Amino acid sequence: MGTAVLLSGCAVGTGGGSGADADYDSEAKVGGTLSVMGFGAGDEVATARVDYTTAQLGDVEVDLIEGELDLQQFLSAVATGDPPELVYADRDQIGSLAARGAIRPLDDCVDGEGIDLDAYVPAAVDQVTLDGTVYGIPEFNQVQLTMANSELLQAAGLGIDDVNGSDRDAVTAANEKLMRSDGGTVSVIGFDSKLPEFLPLWVAAGGGSVLSDDGRTAQLDSQEAVDALSWAAGIYDDQGGFSAVKSTRDAADFFGEGNQFASGTLGAMPMEQWYLNVLNDVSPDAPMAFDTVRTTDGEPIAFATGSAWAIPTGSENPEAACRWAKDMTSVEAWRAAAEARLSAREADGKPFTGILTGNTVADEEIRGMVTSGGEPWDSGVTAMYEANDHTVGLPSNPADAEFKDAMQDAVNRVLEGRESPEDALAKAQQSAQQALDEGWQKLEESK
Repeated sequence: MGTAVLLSGCAVGTGGGSGADADYDSEAKVGGTLSVMGFGAGDEVATARVDYTTAQLGDVEVDLIEGELDLQQFLSAVATGDPPELVYADRDQIGSLAARGAIRPLDDCVDGEGIDLDAYVPAAVDQVTLDGTVYGIPEFNQVQLTMANSELLQAAGLGIDDVNGSDRDAVTAANEKLMRSDGGTVSVIGFDSKLPEFLPLWVAAGGGSVLSDDGRTAQLDSQEAVDALSWAAGIYDDQGGFSAVKSTRDAADFFGEGNQFASGTLGAMPMEQWYLNVLNDVSPDAPMAFDTVRTTDGEPIAFATGSAWAIPTGSENPEAACRWAKDMTSVEAWRAAAEARLSAREADGKPFTGILTGNTVADEEIRGMVTSGGEPWDSGVTAMYEANDHTVGLPSNPADAEFKDAMQDAVNRVLEGRESPEDALAKAQQSAQQALDEGWQKLEESK
């Protein structure tokens, strides 16, 4: 199951037995062993929080199983009765895991440990709450920003407002002005609408949603979804097709100093906020411009994604697992992480651009620790926090994976020119709704 990293000293006490029952109490001492799957202490932000949390847990032997979560491996471990005590998963996996009976409800954990879910980003909490029951403790928040090459914009007589999504016709026109192609090879991508992944963002920006608020009804064939896909796919068609754009996109030195903004091979795109820090780190002189992504009414919007802590069914130490989830997402842990990142950035002579934690109280404190990098980076940080205040997300549902597959398969068929947006989304609607109906039925039967 990957490399195990042992943290802390001798184990004392016991956990929660078979995991069938648990006694969560914020005043109680926890002990035993805590194996954690899917999380690695790979940078100073993770290490600082792990150090803080292990110190809070005291006599708990923590075993971090390095590497991203392998769902099949995890489900097999649960099925054979040998799961880890704690798992770190994407929030869009929580609903399916809960419906499979692979993770425990956490309402008692939240109450017993006194976890204030009101302090967390509402969209993040919604993503870990299935049918009114909490199954995960959210952390981190990823939001999208509009990122653009300011020199390319200026040369084309454009501004950031022309590419932030507030006017889709303006984005289409800007794409045509910014793009460069020679013999079928795209040398400069005008605008990258980031399909298939960002379809839900564009639907939400147009006033719709691909899924109903209660997570029971697919809305993939709605007019808002058809309009969003038609426009976003058309952006690629105007540049010679998705494959031509993707070829140029894939050839970019994405994480290096020759990235597409520094090299002048991309006009604009929406991208998660962590890329702001990457760009500032590797190409601080790149000619950048930033804004939030905007709705068609001109308002800021972002589609929240992130991770969550969940306790597997059969966990032998749910009490320690719950305590870990609380402490790792606490203001104190995030403060320690921010201080570590700030020190590292100052040592390198670079600005600290902030961390989006998923905890609104911690976010506000960390925002006050941000250091100036001058323009355009300060504007990027401002846009990041504005986006974080205007998030939407998909509600949790028992068919997360199947729904996502149906949606992205439909987008890919359109991008490949095999189907129209209307036909592709109509097929996706049927398969996604069937998966949702079956998932909700199984969930009801399991109660």
